[in-house]
Amino acid sequence: MIYLAKSLAALPLLVLSASASASYPPKPSDLTTPVQKRIAIQGPGSVSIGWNTFQELDQPCVQYGTSETNLTSLACSTSSVTYPTSRTYSNAVVLEDLTPATTYYYQIVSTNSTVDHFFSPRTPGDTTPFALNAVIDLGVYGQDGFTIDMDMTKRDTIPYIPPALNHTTIGRLANTINDYELIVHPGDLAYADDWYLKGKNIFDGVNAFEAILENFYGQLEPIASRKPYMTSPGNHEANCQEIPYLGELCAEGQKNFTDFMNRFGRTLPTAFSSTSADENAKVNANAAKLLANPPFWYSFEYGMVHVVMIDTETDFADAPDGIGGSAGLNAGPFGSSGQQLAFLEADLASVDRNVTPWIIVGGHRPWYTTSGGDACDACQDAFEPLLYKYGVDLAIFGHVHNSQRFLPVVNSTADANGLQDPKAPMYIVAGGSGNIEGLSSVGTTQDYNAFAYADDFSYAQVSFLDTQNLRVDFIRSSTGQVLDTSTLYKSHAEQFVVQS
Repeated sequence: MIYLAKSLAALPLLVLSASASASYPPKPSDLTTPVQKRIAIQGPGSVSIGWNTFQELDQPCVQYGTSETNLTSLACSTSSVTYPTSRTYSNAVVLEDLTPATTYYYQIVSTNSTVDHFFSPRTPGDTTPFALNAVIDLGVYGQDGFTIDMDMTKRDTIPYIPPALNHTTIGRLANTINDYELIVHPGDLAYADDWYLKGKNIFDGVNAFEAILENFYGQLEPIASRKPYMTSPGNHEANCQEIPYLGELCAEGQKNFTDFMNRFGRTLPTAFSSTSADENAKVNANAAKLLANPPFWYSFEYGMVHVVMIDTETDFADAPDGIGGSAGLNAGPFGSSGQQLAFLEADLASVDRNVTPWIIVGGHRPWYTTSGGDACDACQDAFEPLLYKYGVDLAIFGHVHNSQRFLPVVNSTADANGLQDPKAPMYIVAGGSGNIEGLSSVGTTQDYNAFAYADDFSYAQVSFLDTQNLRVDFIRSSTGQVLDTSTLYKSHAEQFVVQS
């Protein structure tokens, strides 16, 4: 995070070098051309297709089928929305009744669109091995963002070459596109609220903010149009600026997670109906569905894993981005009092380990981190008791701009079993993907910290080997080198886990 004193100290220099110019990508001549395409798991047997256009669509539609040359099915909606200051409209369509684990081809209906493809979601309970990537704190590359030299002080000196070719994490995700089946990204996408770090943007922050969003989601499109891209919020989605207590300076539409809600609010799921034969599981799953509030908190199932995405920014006691919170961003709330935690408890209580043995929780701010990053104590107070109570296997966080792995831990005490059937969750930080703010120093580590890396951009890959073994690999984005690997064994002997 860029803090107030550092940011304000830099402003005079930036103003001196400024020439007002937002770096918008070119607008297509056909304003119905789909851009910034993204897909997500919507439900069992369904995916959403999201995209933006430079004009409102009366009826967004997608043709699809299992053959590239025979797109015989058609899905449409009336969902085409925008907000003040945005040049584009966000569109969303849901494709339903898909055959599981099957390659589908799709084409957004326009006079200027291409055929893309995706792999439909695995049925809950499918025990076929697969991998997902955890990519967090990922920013734009190019005129409004930089890669960095590894001493963490110098910035890349060639910011104008085609962005998609040069952000090492996005490049690695593209080059390994067949090695994973989905991505989870709990927070901090694009870093549009850091527009003021580039001198040319100082006199046109409103457009600079929007330009960064357009460029970033265009750079991400080769990945997000092929693989389900499951997001939840981070602090950089909150307002047009990261400097605390200056949110009132944001233009209407650039406050309170507006772009994030427009972009993902209609593409992400609520919670799946339970496939368990247990009646209590069905009741809890239905309660979770009613309490879910995408894109802020929701859950989904894929093969042998149940994934829960949470909001570490708002909607719990002393939430850092909430009204009066420590981050000074004064966002939310997005649900009724206690709704997010009630959702989380009902959702976790619904998980039948005979169907989906693995539980992963993804959120933005960690409460376990080395001294190089700030631990979120309020997050720990709110969420950790529930993660332990219901036997969450792996918790994925970011916010701190490096990669870290911790032994299974609860209340800052390592589980005596280590990686061999622990009761406590295993925690990782996967915030080293790369953005304009650079990497965070590791600092000092705790005795339950097993790995920490801040020399280059990196991300995590989680491989579900079988119902009892899960592997986490941290990957160096520039080379593909595996920096750290660990295998978590869980017996999953209990159908429903409840621990005191």
